[in-house]
Amino acid sequence: MTHTSPTGVLGVDDLLSDISASGGETATVIAPFTGQPLIDLPQSTAQDVADAAAAARVAQVVWFAAGPAHRRRVLLRGHDLLLERRTQLLDFNQLETGKSRSQAFEEVVQAANSARYAALVAPRVLRSRRRGGVLPVVTRSRVDFVPKGIVGVVTPWNFPVSLAAMDVLPALAAGNGVVQKADNQASLSVLALRRAFIDAGVPAALWAVVAGPGDVVGNAIVDASDYVCFTGSTATGIRVAERAASGLHGVSLELGGKNPMIVLDDADVAKAAAGAAYGSFSALGQLCVSMERIYVERGIADEFTTEFVAAVKGLSQGPDLDFDIDLGSLTSAAQLERVEAHVADAVAKGATVLAGGRARPDLGPFFYEPTVLTGVTSEMACFADETFGPLVSIHVVDNEKSAIDQANASEYGLNASVFSRSLSRARRVARKLQAGTVNLNEPYRAAFGSVDSPMGGMKKSGLGRRNGREGIVRFTDTRTIGEATVLFQMPRTGSEFRKLVPVVLALLRILRVFRLR
Repeated sequence: MTHTSPTGVLGVDDLLSDISASGGETATVIAPFTGQPLIDLPQSTAQDVADAAAAARVAQVVWFAAGPAHRRRVLLRGHDLLLERRTQLLDFNQLETGKSRSQAFEEVVQAANSARYAALVAPRVLRSRRRGGVLPVVTRSRVDFVPKGIVGVVTPWNFPVSLAAMDVLPALAAGNGVVQKADNQASLSVLALRRAFIDAGVPAALWAVVAGPGDVVGNAIVDASDYVCFTGSTATGIRVAERAASGLHGVSLELGGKNPMIVLDDADVAKAAAGAAYGSFSALGQLCVSMERIYVERGIADEFTTEFVAAVKGLSQGPDLDFDIDLGSLTSAAQLERVEAHVADAVAKGATVLAGGRARPDLGPFFYEPTVLTGVTSEMACFADETFGPLVSIHVVDNEKSAIDQANASEYGLNASVFSRSLSRARRVARKLQAGTVNLNEPYRAAFGSVDSPMGGMKKSGLGRRNGREGIVRFTDTRTIGEATVLFQMPRTGSEFRKLVPVVLALLRILRVFRLR
């Protein structure tokens, strides 16, 4: 079929030619707003992945040798091009994922922040540092940070721009090459992001993009890489980790979540309700850090529930490429089926629908109303399993301890939220929650959007961290260079050790007294 750009900025065929794919196979990608074919996407083979990784290894040597100042300049130019081309990125993002314009814009902002942060912070974080030696004046050491080499990045369909930027750009800033598997459903968004940085000066071979089945292309990326970033389901993440471990390759995994919000009895009810509505239904719930469980203290439960349901019913929904609509569509038939199954199961077992609870085929094939349930119990599928859609349940609790205990009663620990007028109380509760990120008086953006702070999961929600200094250092190995000084010769024979025993013991005691490292 003939492909044309939805915005006229850059031709779709031109972008699709950037995929490393040689076999001629394609997959049809459906536009969620209409259910009609959007593009025929070239599919890569395992050999394509191997060839891309080999080319990236050659490019990586030159890229690292160019130095941190060069990498900083290139990434900052990419940041600027990203903002200049934002309209096309927003269009592609919406057309591929079905989300609203506002949530697509969040992705562009997050990608720009990640680019700027990686460019400016990586040179400082990764500079060679002096460390202590065995004993003062005897030895000294320095620690260098060496890039892993090739980083494999497997990104999902739901937040393709921001999640790609949060993994790929720090990897490049640290001097690595990247082979990225773009999900078929979000390939144009990834390719448009990549093209901005290629045009800014990143060598094309350094950041390769492949597409295709996970059991072929995904496995090949794990095998060809020195470090792997994966975002997706817990079940698949475990398989990625196992395969990477067989080659002694490191991984960072952002996996599933069943994220809780706690509304304490001193919360501003109106603000908490508005926050819950946004945090539960951003990207129509197809967001790893969105809320799926709300625990509200009994004293304000009725008032909160009334405000929350009203806020949810006031959200506008539709297939609009502008900022006039609050919510978009689910991304696929599979997502719609899962949401419908969870709602039907809960209602059949006694749950009550306070808002939503039905598909909207009049808006498009995968639209589903934002849905609020009460009376959800442990035998219902949506009680503990991640829905990853527009479904949230309200649970009334007697006190703060009960809220914390129930919030923690999950195999997941990705994100959480606490609403209270007292920040000291909210912080106290936050420190008792088993989650990698906790937001106070905000559902997810305070932590997820902070590129200077690490983000990741506890328990079955993942391993490792993206963002922050931790998100840069993960792409390096440390190399320690120890030096013997010319001021003191370390003993080598028994007689030399005998003479130095009292001196060394005295020095160790002095170091202990003065708390010297």
